[in-house]
Amino acid sequence: MSNQTVQTVSTSGDKLKVVLAVVAAMAGVVGFFYLAGQKPLIRAAALVGGLLVSVLIAYTSQAGRDFLNFAKESVRETRKVVWPTRKEATQITLIVFGFVLTMALFLWGTDKILEVLLYDWILKLGK
Repeated sequence: MSNQTVQTVSTSGDKLKVVLAVVAAMAGVVGFFYLAGQKPLIRAAALVGGLLVSVLIAYTSQAGRDFLNFAKESVRETRKVVWPTRKEATQITLIVFGFVLTMALFLWGTDKILEVLLYDWILKLGK
């Protein structure tokens, strides 16, 4: 990601826009549940409408634009990732499973050895 200077200065207008966006999103969710007796299409339209209004209000604030720029940069960065091939992913998965199995056997063996040492030899609580 690019190194940009971060400024946390926001106006009261921007804060009001963010609050209105949250209220609009909540209104969409409330509308969805309030219209429980209506057709599913109407309920979905209330939800999507509230969320769209919320996004539009949020986009007009500086915080909303900053978030959109951050999301675009994130998508750009994920495109730069070199993902492993199927063969590499399978090999890595098998190595992890092998290591987990080895550690499980080691810890089980260590537990059994300590059990014998403590209960049978030191405390003499064995059979």
